[in-house]
Amino acid sequence: MLGYIVRRLIQAVIVIILVTFGITVLLHLLPGGPARAILGPRANAVQIAAFNHENGLDQPIWVQYGTYLGQITGLGPVLSGHGWQGFNFGTSYRLDESVTSILASDTPKTLLLVGTSYALAIIVAIPLGIYQAVRRNKIDDYILTGASFVFYSMPVFWLGILLIGIFSFTFHLLPSVAPQGDTVPDLLNQLPALVLPVITLALITIASFSRYMRSSTLENMVQDYVRTARAKGASGSRVLFVHVLRNAMIPILTLIGLSVGFVFSGALITEALFNYPGLGLRFWNAGLTQDYPVILGIIVVAAFGTVVGNLLADIMYAVADPRVRYSK
Repeated sequence: MLGYIVRRLIQAVIVIILVTFGITVLLHLLPGGPARAILGPRANAVQIAAFNHENGLDQPIWVQYGTYLGQITGLGPVLSGHGWQGFNFGTSYRLDESVTSILASDTPKTLLLVGTSYALAIIVAIPLGIYQAVRRNKIDDYILTGASFVFYSMPVFWLGILLIGIFSFTFHLLPSVAPQGDTVPDLLNQLPALVLPVITLALITIASFSRYMRSSTLENMVQDYVRTARAKGASGSRVLFVHVLRNAMIPILTLIGLSVGFVFSGALITEALFNYPGLGLRFWNAGLTQDYPVILGIIVVAAFGTVVGNLLADIMYAVADPRVRYSK
């Protein structure tokens, strides 16, 4: 297992390098490059040349990327003899603020939103999928299946708008704007304002997870070990929650890890819709203002989270199923 984890970590580093290099190349393919996008269409050639020289954009693309990679890993100062000085994602063009400090401020707030919605989705989806499997082909199963298809196929922004219209404007039960603040405790002090963003992000995840849980439970309920347990006199609840549940959870554990990227993309739309002060809203605003250092920094964080989610999915799969053994 340890050897497998080391190999996956090496693969994760390669993936992040390829992602950041691809994004760097795409940003430089813009007409006029980042300088024209930042300075505007009225900037003259002298201003663009000065901006490019000041930010190192007049160097070849591989030199620029090597410099950026050395900054974000902290290896640049190490190789130059100054020792490791921490991660450096550059400086925001628009805010004149360290991107590292921006990420340090916004990442915990996004983790609060994503983590809460993820936990809610798992808590609801697993028993819901089991219930549908037990009640398969009954009227309540058909109703829940239809609802799952509706929420799964619904765009995040449209679902959020519907929830705002119902709970904020029609019944005046919940705020239409997410909690505001610079720290996680500030947000937690405004729990009613956190409800709609969390539910918006959770509902689509519940729809996906519950469908997989239903299918996995149904598949395991017809296996030989279930018939053997019943033949030995095990009760229906014992068969379901002791024998079936663990095996049915294996695909769900994999799905939980692999869905991290999907949830982060949903968080971007959700944060922009509810004005939630996290990485998603920051990414949205950086895209509108063409603040490329911020965009790159958030992409690195999202890529890292996705890679870690995939690694955790593999580890959880091996823990849940003793038959799985990764080669050394």
